[in-house]
Amino acid sequence: MKYKLGFIGAGNMGGALLSAALKTTPAQCIAVSEKNPDLLKNVCGNLGCASEESPVLAVECEYIFLGVKPQVMPAVCAEIAPALASRETPFTVVTMAAGITTDKIRGFLGGDYPVIRIMPNTPVKVSEGMVLYTATDNVSPAALDEFLTIMARGGRFDRLDEKLIDAGCAVSGCGPAFAYMFIEALADGAVTCGLPRSK
Repeated sequence: MKYKLGFIGAGNMGGALLSAALKTTPAQCIAVSEKNPDLLKNVCGNLGCASEESPVLAVECEYIFLGVKPQVMPAVCAEIAPALASRETPFTVVTMAAGITTDKIRGFLGGDYPVIRIMPNTPVKVSEGMVLYTATDNVSPAALDEFLTIMARGGRFDRLDEKLIDAGCAVSGCGPAFAYMFIEALADGAVTCGLPRSK
């Protein structure tokens, strides 16, 4: 295989995970497929990752990250399904789409492929994320261990039964946003009372 990691989508969450991966994996071992030309230029031009079309990425990467929004997931999976079906080398699909189970991802891809489902949050960008994950039975222990090692600089990873993932990510995913609002309100209150905001 040409690359260790492939990211289909490098937006907010995909980009945050890519940043974490770059702390353990050389940029030349990572390929990116991204429809937004500005994002693609940043990732490939500034960070040194390779640019590939999604079907090529699906053939050439050991871990394939699906970093697209849930509503476009079926189309993205349909685009790479033939490439995955043709593979003779092991691979693992990693999905971060909210509300889409591993069974649905397999259905979209047309095969009982090894799938790791992760639910990260934005602090992954600064290595302080809380990432909930689950994996299908055919994800080998070695593949899962390697995945966790590669992504370790994103923060803490906690395995959950898939039936608990949605509830868990409601807390870990939305929780920081509410904490930010509370902290901002404290700061605004202090400014109202006369403290300079710069302090």
